[in-house]
Amino acid sequence: MRRVFVDTGGFFALLTAEDSNHVRARELFARSTRERWRLVTTNAVVTETYALLLVRTRERRAIAIAFLDGLAAPGVRVERVRASDEQQAQSLVRAHKDKAYSLCDAYSFVVMHRLGVTEAVAFDRHFLEYGKVVVL
Repeated sequence: MRRVFVDTGGFFALLTAEDSNHVRARELFARSTRERWRLVTTNAVVTETYALLLVRTRERRAIAIAFLDGLAAPGVRVERVRASDEQQAQSLVRAHKDKAYSLCDAYSFVVMHRLGVTEAVAFDRHFLEYGKVVVL
């Protein structure tokens, strides 16, 4: 089964019609359903997405709660960030001095590596800059 990581930008674009990446996100999520991808994200991305939906959407709480409900879908897995992932992510942001990855992005990169996930639905330039994943 194809496993694809979903970043905050992927979820946000899917759920926010005004987002410039909304159409592309809808296409990718429709494809994921057709092809039965296993969507993987982290609890850190869930926290970041929930907060973003609360402050940047018209529906605010309602859409944020709908997002949480959607995480219970059979094809979605929320992977918890481990203490060792946190340490590796902090080392990563320190080592890549020319990059401005958020800590949440660094957690994502480390968890993706740990799980062997090499593709992502992400509209964040940092996933491209990281260069070790394929951004769909």
